[in-house]
Amino acid sequence: MNAMTSATASSTAPLSAASTSERIAECMGLLRSALPIQRRVVHAGDTLYQAGEAFSHLHILNSGFVKVVNLAADGREQVVGLHFRGDWLGFDGIADGHYGCDAIAMDTGEVWSFSYDALLRACVAKPVLLTLLHEAMSREIGRDRDSMLALCTLPADARVADFLRNWAQALSERGLRTDQITLRMTRAEIGNYLGMTLETVSRALSRLARGDVIRFAEKGRREIQIPKVEALSAFIQGCMGGVAPAGAAVH
Repeated sequence: MNAMTSATASSTAPLSAASTSERIAECMGLLRSALPIQRRVVHAGDTLYQAGEAFSHLHILNSGFVKVVNLAADGREQVVGLHFRGDWLGFDGIADGHYGCDAIAMDTGEVWSFSYDALLRACVAKPVLLTLLHEAMSREIGRDRDSMLALCTLPADARVADFLRNWAQALSERGLRTDQITLRMTRAEIGNYLGMTLETVSRALSRLARGDVIRFAEKGRREIQIPKVEALSAFIQGCMGGVAPAGAAVH
């Protein structure tokens, strides 16, 4: 392979083989070098964009946590997505030119925004940017599929355990501690996201705690210690294998 071919290959190769934290850093660096970036510090409760707002920009979360909320026909809010550092937001606005959901910060963080049209123009000069876009879309589709699968197939306790496991794994992939996590959602919001009542979520968390799969920190009920993430996986398998842990809810 000559130098020119090697350079071309490296400029178009996907970043998936790298670790998540490395992929995020490289992605942010490439975007910063190719596009005008608007940086915005957000705080819990701030809205990044709203349903019905004209679509013009995509967004990447550089730090913090964001929930995506859809308004049902009867006026109820439904949490349909959770996003961590490195996640792209706003894809739902591409199809018809308007965002379909609200994106709301759950913590203090920083959001990078850039013009979708500018990104498409930059893709012509830097094909790797198009690869980044496609990879981000593919990950979003995969997450939506996994969420729907969990919602349709997992019993209640396993659904809560799977939610905690996914949260911990997302933190771990980004180089953050997972032995103790702060849930940025209320019990009601978790239930809303998982298709469960607040009471069912609370009972599931209590059963996980009684089994020492999780522990509640002294600071408050949103501070959860996870001695071993593998224990959450074993708990889920126990529920699915027909040998549910003692007291586990299966409906």
